[in-house]
Amino acid sequence: MQKRLKQLYEAIGKAKTILILPHNDPDPDAIASALALRHLLATKLGVEGQIVYRGIVGRAENKVLVRHLEHPLRRLTAADLNSALPIAVVDTQPGAGNCALPPGRIPILVFDHHPWREETTAAAFADVRPDAGATATILTEYLRAAGIEPVPLLATALYYGIKTDTLGLGRGAGPADVTAYFYLQSRIHVDALTEIEHAQVPIGYYRRLDAALHAARIYGNVVVSYIGPMTHPDLAAEIADFMLRLRAIQWVICLGTYKDTLIVAVRTKSRRRGGAANLLQEIMGEAGTAGGHTTMAGGQLPLEGQHPELVAEQLVQRALEYLQAPAEEMIKLLSN
Repeated sequence: MQKRLKQLYEAIGKAKTILILPHNDPDPDAIASALALRHLLATKLGVEGQIVYRGIVGRAENKVLVRHLEHPLRRLTAADLNSALPIAVVDTQPGAGNCALPPGRIPILVFDHHPWREETTAAAFADVRPDAGATATILTEYLRAAGIEPVPLLATALYYGIKTDTLGLGRGAGPADVTAYFYLQSRIHVDALTEIEHAQVPIGYYRRLDAALHAARIYGNVVVSYIGPMTHPDLAAEIADFMLRLRAIQWVICLGTYKDTLIVAVRTKSRRRGGAANLLQEIMGEAGTAGGHTTMAGGQLPLEGQHPELVAEQLVQRALEYLQAPAEEMIKLLSN
C-alpha cells in the first residue's frame, strides 16, 4: 500500500484541483469512495477535490446519507468535461455504460471493484480489484496506509457503502472487505447510520412495491418483474434485492423504465454460466450497456421510440432461454 500511495501521489503531480467522478446515479459505495479520495488528497497533498456526478441520487437512504455528509456532490456540467482539470473516476471505469467520461477523455486516477476494462490502461494510476466487494474497501485501505483516521461521518459513509454493496458481507465479500468493515464499525456515527438505514419513504414507494410484486412471474427458480416507469433509476435494483429473499429463487430479473431508457437489474445466488454479469451481457448484446459481478449486475438500454414492454419481454425471453428456465410453467407471485 505504501508503494501504491507513492504512485498515486506521483500521478497527481502538480495539480491543485481535481474532479472526482463516481458512476451515474451514485450509490453509497460510489459516494463514500469519492468522499474518501477527496479527503485523502486534501489531507496529504493539499489538492481540492470536486465531486461531480451525472443522474440523480434517488433512494431515500442515499438522500439521507448525502444530507448527513452536507451535500458533498454537485451535478456534472459540460464545462467540467471541457475544462483542463484532471479527472479521477471512482466505482466505475472509462468506457463503462455508467461512466459519464466522454470517449477520448483519459482520467489520471481510477478506483474500482468491477472487472478490468481495457480503457483503464491509459490512466496514470489505476487500482482495480474485482475481488473486492466494494470500492469503499479499497479507499479505506488508502486512508489507513496514509495514516488518516476517518472522522465519524466519513467512516459511516464507507461502512454503509461496504454494507450495501456486500449485503452486510453476505454477497461477494472478501477478506479485505471484512477487515475494512470491522475497522470502520467502531468509528461510525451510530445515530446517523440509524437514520440512514431507516430513512422514511413516500407513500408512492409502497405503491411501486405493490405493483412490482403483482407483476412478478416465477419460472422455476427464476423470478421476473417488469415494474414500468420508475421515479429513480436504481429502483429496479432495490426491488431485485428485495425479491432475492424469496425461498427457492436463484435468479431475479427486474426491469423498469426511467425517462427513455430501460433499466435492468439482475441478482443471483448462483454462479452457473458466469453469474449475473454474463447473463446480462448475453441478453443485452450490443443494444445496451451492462456490467457487474457474479452475484449482481445492472444494465441500460435506450428505447429510442420502442415500446418498453415489448423490449422488456424480448429481454426476459432471452434470459429464460439462457437460463433454461421452464417458461411454460409460469406462475404469478401474487394471485390477485
